[in-house]
Amino acid sequence: MVDFFQNGGIFMWPILGILVIGLAFVGERLYHLVRAMATKFEFAVSLSSQIEKEGFEEAKKTCEANVGPVANLCYNALDVANQGVDVAEKTVEQTAGIEMSSLEKNMTWISLCIATAPMLGFLGTVWGMIQAFNDIKMANDISPAVVAGGISVALLTTAFGLVVAVILQILQNAVMYIIDNQIVTLQKTTTTILNSISKRR
Repeated sequence: MVDFFQNGGIFMWPILGILVIGLAFVGERLYHLVRAMATKFEFAVSLSSQIEKEGFEEAKKTCEANVGPVANLCYNALDVANQGVDVAEKTVEQTAGIEMSSLEKNMTWISLCIATAPMLGFLGTVWGMIQAFNDIKMANDISPAVVAGGISVALLTTAFGLVVAVILQILQNAVMYIIDNQIVTLQKTTTTILNSISKRR
């Protein structure tokens, strides 16, 4: 693998840089999402029972002691619960929008890395073909031995660029799957917490 990388020419390094940057953004998203999953829908169900038994203030204290989008959404809803369900609903909608934006933060950078890696690979292909034609011109010979070096560079950079794009695409889809599940959880939480506020009032 090291030999392939070295034989690929100068364009292998920026492609490798794209892979490192993409993995860094994927790691950052996974860390954020793992923390976000600290409170799940079960937390909202448990909080709903607490609201009915102990009231809004005690439930707010429970939310303060936890982290994640679900806890944040519940806390903001309870913070204005005494003003009525309509006010709580508007607050929940605003909070949900902010939390969803937070979940999807930096995803565009991962997409950029996925798009850039094969483009750099194709650029390396063009560069390799230019080298091959220059070698033909210098040697005044079109034998396979003369053009093999340039063609090798062309194929290796394309392959590496596509491999990097495939790796990042798979990881991005995994991250998006987690985000989609979190959004569904937020939607279910919204319904649960608003129903609890309505019943308590």
